[in-house]
Amino acid sequence: MSGALVVLRPEPGLSATVDLARADGFTVTAAPMAEVQPVAWQVPPPASFDALLLGSANAIRHGGAALADYRGCRALVVGEATARVARDAGLDVVATGTGGLQSVLDRIAGSEFKRLLRLAGEDRVPLSAPAGVLIETRVVYRVAYFPLAPQAVEALQGGALALLHSGEAASHFAAECDRAGLERAGIAIAALAPRIAESAGHGWRQVGVAAQANDRALLEMARDMCQ
Repeated sequence: MSGALVVLRPEPGLSATVDLARADGFTVTAAPMAEVQPVAWQVPPPASFDALLLGSANAIRHGGAALADYRGCRALVVGEATARVARDAGLDVVATGTGGLQSVLDRIAGSEFKRLLRLAGEDRVPLSAPAGVLIETRVVYRVAYFPLAPQAVEALQGGALALLHSGEAASHFAAECDRAGLERAGIAIAALAPRIAESAGHGWRQVGVAAQANDRALLEMARDMCQ
């Protein structure tokens, strides 16, 4: 396999991944399959909650002006990338996960965090709240998906490795490959996390899962897969 990648995630992550991959010497085809769009939401009083629960930086990027009401509030976040965006928005990040948002919830069992406001997308991972913890959810963004772009089809036919950053994108990518008549047995995929690889289904020529859920680990694995 050549050192060629297809990056399918939406902006702003698309540009960040493309720049990092090109700096590492990969040939990159940028072909976003989705666009993140804001959703109007009713804003509950910040004082009603002990903390915000954030499973994606998109919740902050697309939460709108209402998020200004939550400046200074505590936040429990899925990972370090989301933590950085949350801090830039004026939130007090008090817990950061490494294996998904459920791991953050499991760690706060028995703590003072009893009522959480989850800001999320329309498609989201189900969570199991610890005993005594109530989670109220507000949908603040949605992801609109597109057909697989012609340049992506061409690159995949040429042996490029597909990078998958979310479970929903992985499912959509698999369906689009089938629709476009691309044989899964001829395509290798690199996933940011195990759940993402599972969402892509079976039949791929090669499947890799990053050792850590960040682009650096994903690209290091991609380099090994391209040898």
